[in-house]
Amino acid sequence: MSLEIINENDDKVSVKIKGVPLQYANALRRICLNGVPVYAVESVDILENSSVLADEGIAHRLGLIPLKTDLEAARDGNENDKIMLTLDSGVSDETRTVLSGDLKSQDDRIVPTSNDIPIVTLAPGQSLKIEAHARLGKGTEHAKWNSSNVATLTESDKDDERILTVESTGALNPKHIIVASVEQLSRRLSEFKSIISEIK
Repeated sequence: MSLEIINENDDKVSVKIKGVPLQYANALRRICLNGVPVYAVESVDILENSSVLADEGIAHRLGLIPLKTDLEAARDGNENDKIMLTLDSGVSDETRTVLSGDLKSQDDRIVPTSNDIPIVTLAPGQSLKIEAHARLGKGTEHAKWNSSNVATLTESDKDDERILTVESTGALNPKHIIVASVEQLSRRLSEFKSIISEIK
C-alpha cells in the first residue's frame, strides 16, 4: 500500500494510490470533499445596511466566502472557537463594490482566501456595517464548509492503482486535505473495529 504525489500546485494535488481497495479509496475521496473541517461564516449581525441587497442576501454571500483555515490551531482544542469578522464600509459619494478584502478578522490566520470576492455594490450615500462569526464545520453539514471544490478518483493502467485528485477551495493546502483525510479515515476505521469487536 502506498501514496505517491504525481502532480502538485497551490490549488490542486494528484496522488497515485496503490494497493488500496476501491471502497477505501472512495471513502478517502469523500472525506477529502466534505469531511475535513474548515472555517466558514455561520452567523451575521447586520448593524447597518442601506444597500439594495436584503440582509439575508448579504449573510448568504458572506457565508460562501472561503476562509483560510489553520488546522493546527483546531487541533490545539479550538474546534468550538468562533472567530469574529467585521466590515464597515463607511459612506462615500461614489458608487463602489464592497469586497471580501474589506472584512477584518480578529485572527490573522482566518481570513478570506481572496480579497476580490464581491459582496455588494453600494450607490453614493449607501453603507454596510456587519459583524460575522465564523466557526469550524464540515461539508456534510453545509456546502459552505466543503474543503474541496473537486475530489475525483480515476483508474490507472493497473488494477491496484488509482489516482486521487483534490482541488482545494483555498481554505487549506490540497496536500493537507489528503493528510487530514487519511488521518480521519484511519480513526473512523479504528472506531468501527472497536465497535464490532464489542458485539458478541
